[in-house]
Amino acid sequence: MEQFFATCPRGLEGVLAEELNALGAANIQAADGGTGFRGPYALCRSVNLESRIASRVLWRVGHCSYRSENDIFNAAKKIRWAQWFGPKQTIRVDTAAIKSPLQSIDFVTLRVKDAVCDVLRDTEGLRPDVDTRAPDVRIHVFLTRDDAVFYLDTSGDALFKRGWRTAAGEAPLRENLAAGILKLAGWTPEQPLLDPMCGSGTFLVEAALMARDRAPGLGRSFGFEKLRNHDAKDWAALREQAATRENKSIKTDIYGYDRSGDAIAIATRNVSSLGLESQIALKQCSFEDSKPPVAAGLLITNPPYGVRMEELDDLADWYPKVGDVLKQRYAGWTAFILTGDLRMAKLIGLKPSKRTPLFNGALECRLFRFEMVAGFMRKDAPPKA
Repeated sequence: MEQFFATCPRGLEGVLAEELNALGAANIQAADGGTGFRGPYALCRSVNLESRIASRVLWRVGHCSYRSENDIFNAAKKIRWAQWFGPKQTIRVDTAAIKSPLQSIDFVTLRVKDAVCDVLRDTEGLRPDVDTRAPDVRIHVFLTRDDAVFYLDTSGDALFKRGWRTAAGEAPLRENLAAGILKLAGWTPEQPLLDPMCGSGTFLVEAALMARDRAPGLGRSFGFEKLRNHDAKDWAALREQAATRENKSIKTDIYGYDRSGDAIAIATRNVSSLGLESQIALKQCSFEDSKPPVAAGLLITNPPYGVRMEELDDLADWYPKVGDVLKQRYAGWTAFILTGDLRMAKLIGLKPSKRTPLFNGALECRLFRFEMVAGFMRKDAPPKA
């Protein structure tokens, strides 16, 4: 049994643990920012291909106790790196730490890089080059107060880079965070879904792909494909099995609005690139002018947060209008709003039934749930489906 650690957006560790359990992982242990698990090596290929929540899948290849950088260097030199890659492949080393007593994490990174290069020079006569932008092999080192753990990154590019996004709007939501929010909201393909501030369409596309049961990694490659232990034949069979499972004929009620014509144009390109036009309906429309497309459903959105003071002032004036529209027109709907502006819950004029802390990158956010009770402060009846 191999040991792995799958990273994810903070706040989604429990959702990731459920996903890993469904994929057959064992000894699942959620931690801050990810989830550890065990399984055969082939499991990491399945998790890379199938996980909607993970950011990376790291394979544990060594560990040691340490008091100095030299202890970590010596432990790294004992690892048989040449069984996984050679000197003609480029490498990158990243180090993260929690409560490490060492003065310089960058120096640890340098020492591990030197150890890896020394091992390959001794075994194969050459040292690999370092490529920090697009390496063939990524090595991760994680330090606690007393221990160092060495990982090989089996993902390559971060897993939220699905390969479907042909165009991006301003500050697009990461795909795995969007998928995790859909899971937290309990959305199922039978439910109507609306994002009234859809931007480039991340929530919409992720929902449509979930409905199709399309493996999120089908449109990209992975780091493990460049390792010497890669079994190309088995991998091709796994991909083919996942591809034949996709249900392209499924019907869904997924809708996206945005006030920006440019945003709708970007979302349209993303939807069209995957052939999702029959599943997703897009319309240029501000939220203030919007009406629900059907009588009841799930509203999920990520409105602008604001950074500059004038933007924050504008949002403070806008949030009560959002609350009024929800009360007056969206009775019978359940709304989930992700925001990094923690003032919103007070300013919107609605009492959230649930608040879930999440992180969008380093930005602390809240996912607010609002139950819009039918008949309460309702002015405009929704159109018939």
